[in-house]
Amino acid sequence: MSATPNTRRIAAAALTAALLVPLSACGSGGDEKKADDAASASVPASAGAKAANLTVLAASSLTDVFNTAKAAYEKSHPGTKVTVSFAGSQELAAQVKQGAPADALVTADTKTMDGLKAETNDATVIAKNRLVIATGKGNPFKVDELKDLADSKIKVVLTAPEVPVGRYGEQILDAQKIEVKPVSQEPNVRAVLSKVELGEADAGLVYKTDTVKSGDKVVAVDIPDEQNAVASYPAATLKQSKNAEAAAAFVAWLSSPEAQKILQDAGFQKA
Repeated sequence: MSATPNTRRIAAAALTAALLVPLSACGSGGDEKKADDAASASVPASAGAKAANLTVLAASSLTDVFNTAKAAYEKSHPGTKVTVSFAGSQELAAQVKQGAPADALVTADTKTMDGLKAETNDATVIAKNRLVIATGKGNPFKVDELKDLADSKIKVVLTAPEVPVGRYGEQILDAQKIEVKPVSQEPNVRAVLSKVELGEADAGLVYKTDTVKSGDKVVAVDIPDEQNAVASYPAATLKQSKNAEAAAAFVAWLSSPEAQKILQDAGFQKA
């Protein structure tokens, strides 16, 4: 039996509707993909970065500022956790040579870093510092200049000469022909500061930045530039790092405006 005109019209309409369904679905999927792509583009690349747990070895004089810096870095780099191990630069160098698991190193002098060229990649100086005389609360011995440290009545504590700040201290004292007989030589600058804060020593040579958070526990006596030494802080990734890309990103960030502001707010000088 032949189809009537009305029947043919109904069949044609049904066929058209059936053909439009997959086309509509394709159009919807394309719009969703575009929306997904736009959403992905609006998310910072670091938010989708592979998580990394970084271990950074840093000079003890960086203790306070690096605790602030690592919190800022973790906030702007989701998925990355930074653990910082602090010690004297010579101790850190020994750890690196012994193969301690770490990703990056920051020392308080270029000499120590230069001695680790076999273990590190290229280094970049991220900050500078200067020495001051730290004296007890209220400066009871009225220490005003380097030559006052030669007074036998003053208990002076220094860092060991193999420590960067100890080497800098020895350098500036020798240049002024000042002989100081310390009551002790400490393994790092924080130990010197602690002894002065606790009253176990009357004075010591430390970095200017070390005295920032001591409040009235110590008095920082400035040393004139012509008698002082400039300490440079180089940073480098370690060749043994298992997180090479993430470690390189952190070291590069230390020279960024954000990190430099943190360092300079803590009293460090621009590199």
